[in-house]
Amino acid sequence: MYHKNANKKDPGIGGYKLWLMLTELYGRKLIPGRDSFFTLLRRHQLMFPPRKARHTTNSNHRYHKWKNLVKDIVLTSANQLWVSDITYIQLANGDVAYLHLVTDAYSRKIVGWVLADTLRAALSIQALQMAIDQAIEMNGGECLKGLIHHSDRGVQYCCDAYVQKLQEYDISISMTEDYKPTDNAIAERVNGIIKMEKVYRMHVFKDIECTRVTIGRYIQFYNNRRPHMRIGYKTPAKAHLEQGIQQKIWKKRIYTSKKKDS
Repeated sequence: MYHKNANKKDPGIGGYKLWLMLTELYGRKLIPGRDSFFTLLRRHQLMFPPRKARHTTNSNHRYHKWKNLVKDIVLTSANQLWVSDITYIQLANGDVAYLHLVTDAYSRKIVGWVLADTLRAALSIQALQMAIDQAIEMNGGECLKGLIHHSDRGVQYCCDAYVQKLQEYDISISMTEDYKPTDNAIAERVNGIIKMEKVYRMHVFKDIECTRVTIGRYIQFYNNRRPHMRIGYKTPAKAHLEQGIQQKIWKKRIYTSKKKDS
């Protein structure tokens, strides 16, 4: 059944998103209302508590640190602003895998990614090149002037090779000015989604090859099937082809009534 397949692909997907997906597929006649759906999930112990993620950035280096160009920016299409970050995934043998990500800030689509066993800048550049290739194919030209690349001040993004790759395609460079996660909020949010909905719900990642396959499948699901709240509960792939300011839908709190003591 569809709900089983959805849970296999994304066992940590939010209840509201799962309700939307099931309602769209089966219709309101077969799927209960939102509140009843949450009650059903709680009854069967399918609601998971959130977990906190850990983030590290090495910005103690000799390279130039660029100014923040994206404060109060208004986006109206894809390939105007990319945000990049690196997060880690713990493996069963105690090793760590690093996920290098490039995300389109307008559509929330992951446009470039590499999973590897090191933090080397060459791997971040591979993820960047993947994003560049899809943008060139989409735009029909190799000049990406007008696009901004935003990241933290980590050495991977400040090093000469990464900066030269951006400048080769006329991509403007923007970086966080402080050390707060909110300065690169979209990238941090995508990291959190992957960890909360996939990484933390897996009992174990056997090795890096298994992890790469699993994360690759999840990114396909995230881009093409998972509705995203900040783009009006559309999929990132759909939003990526649109124009105009995306409608944000704020998450509604689900309140449960407490039984009064008799």
